[in-house]
Amino acid sequence: MLPAQGSIRFSDYSSLYDIVVPKDNKLRLIRYCPDNGRMAEDPVRMFKYLMIKSISGLSDVDLVDKCMYDMSYKYFLGLAPEDKVIEASTLSKFRRMRLKDMNLLDMLINKSIDIAKAKGIEISKKIIVDATHSLSRSNPVLPAGALQKQAKILRKSVYEADATMKDRMPQKYEGDNLEKQMDYVAGLLSFLREQKVAILPTVSEKINLLAEMMKDIKDHYTVSMDPDARMGHKAADSEFFGYKGHLAVVPERLVVAATMTSGEKGDGPELPSLISKAKVNIPDLEEVIGDGAYSGQDNLENAGKEHIVLIAKLNPIVSNGRQSERDGFTFNKDAGMMVCPAGHMAKYKNVTKRYDEKRKNNRIRFIFDREKCSVCKYAEECGFKGGRYGKQYTVSILSKEQEVQLREQETQEFKEKYKERYIVEAKNSELKHPYHLDRAISYGLDAFTMQSAVAIFTSNLVRINRILAEKQAK
Repeated sequence: MLPAQGSIRFSDYSSLYDIVVPKDNKLRLIRYCPDNGRMAEDPVRMFKYLMIKSISGLSDVDLVDKCMYDMSYKYFLGLAPEDKVIEASTLSKFRRMRLKDMNLLDMLINKSIDIAKAKGIEISKKIIVDATHSLSRSNPVLPAGALQKQAKILRKSVYEADATMKDRMPQKYEGDNLEKQMDYVAGLLSFLREQKVAILPTVSEKINLLAEMMKDIKDHYTVSMDPDARMGHKAADSEFFGYKGHLAVVPERLVVAATMTSGEKGDGPELPSLISKAKVNIPDLEEVIGDGAYSGQDNLENAGKEHIVLIAKLNPIVSNGRQSERDGFTFNKDAGMMVCPAGHMAKYKNVTKRYDEKRKNNRIRFIFDREKCSVCKYAEECGFKGGRYGKQYTVSILSKEQEVQLREQETQEFKEKYKERYIVEAKNSELKHPYHLDRAISYGLDAFTMQSAVAIFTSNLVRINRILAEKQAK
């Protein structure tokens, strides 16, 4: 059985900690307290390694190396000054495997808020919501080039297995047109699957890899070593490849709820989940403050059902009532463009007018990239039938609920509350820089979620100690 952790074991050198590690050191302040529950030593200590990693931004190897001689790190880990530390590979396996199936994000956020309440910190009955992007550990490659490279690898394996196949293989396509490249690859796969050489493991493995790459391109257009990362947009002419962190923060600057998604996901659709999670810590939640991405029709209706006041400025492009955000299309408020179910952003937009029985109602038409639409797996579902342009998506402006919201946002009370949005923006910046959430350290959404969970938990504990210190100073 693993020994319980709560204090550093007796050592002739333990007094060094009082000399070397300052009393206001952040790791000393947030060090595990036995009064909050006792756990087996190894898992707790392993999690502490991850907290240090979040603060330091070091690799597993460099972190473990520094823990051997950094006294503040050893103190936080509950080790005696002369104790040895773990192997770097142990830490890598722990963060990749042991925490994979746990709902770590919600568990750690809720635990930190429980600690804040136990320390006498009052939590406000409103949340400020926003999303920020984090880059993937790897960069994407152009899909046409990736297909061409993988097709060459497949052909080479076929030639090595049977040199006579060289004269019978489909003609190569070496251009950069993605649609033609995919047609060539589809024909190559169809041809090889009917040949005897396809039963050889060296060939069948390459066939499966190429087929999988084709499917990935249809799913999200890009190809990368990170299977879950997607292309997202910061503005109409600025994009990133990675993930999004969606946060709900209270005015006390503590994160009370969060969700992690791939980069192409819209901000608005995550609001119901954030509200639901925030209510675990704030059962009587009264207000939600957010930017224009959260003012969609669905969110206005949901806020009314939840008896929550939604402080979000209306964007007329989102306010298309019955259509927007109900068929997979979402609005990217930074770029001012619609994003399709596959995560691709419209290239152009224009305003048209149509006559309604009750009034003239302006509409905005968004036009998507034909090259992407032509190879997208959602093409049939979206109604794309080819032609000169890509998918065209039209929205109307203003529903009844949004007309009410438009009047509300002109009031002075609304404007004053809306100014509090800076709190969540500051928290996003803090997590991305001091806690290194600007880039994923591993591949996959699960790994990024775990990384975010540790960063948010550590940030909340540091903030709790800061609030308590401010109270004592008064």
